[in-house]
Amino acid sequence: MNQSTYYDPADLKKFGKISEFEPKLAEKFFDWYNEVFKEGALTAREKALIALAVSHAIQCPYCIDAYTKGSMSHGVSNEEMMEAVHVSAAIRGGASLVHGVQMMNKAKKLSM
Repeated sequence: MNQSTYYDPADLKKFGKISEFEPKLAEKFFDWYNEVFKEGALTAREKALIALAVSHAIQCPYCIDAYTKGSMSHGVSNEEMMEAVHVSAAIRGGASLVHGVQMMNKAKKLSM
């Protein structure tokens, strides 16, 4: 097998096959997953854009592919998608920085 990346984009199409090893749990997951993405207080468009941002935060290449396509199918513009990516990056960066408070607290305690 000669592949140029660790993640094979073709594997995204195989996601439904996770039921092969554990059908009951996969069925429960997909029922829940499909329910989550139904229109509700948030539109399907909003949910797709949120999913795209989260995909970047958790750095899932399969999710990035899927939710880029999903966002575009709901009319989300390239500019809106990139802004969502920047929101995700800001949250990730802020989360790292806020943990700096923990480091500062520990350093101050050890310096006493």
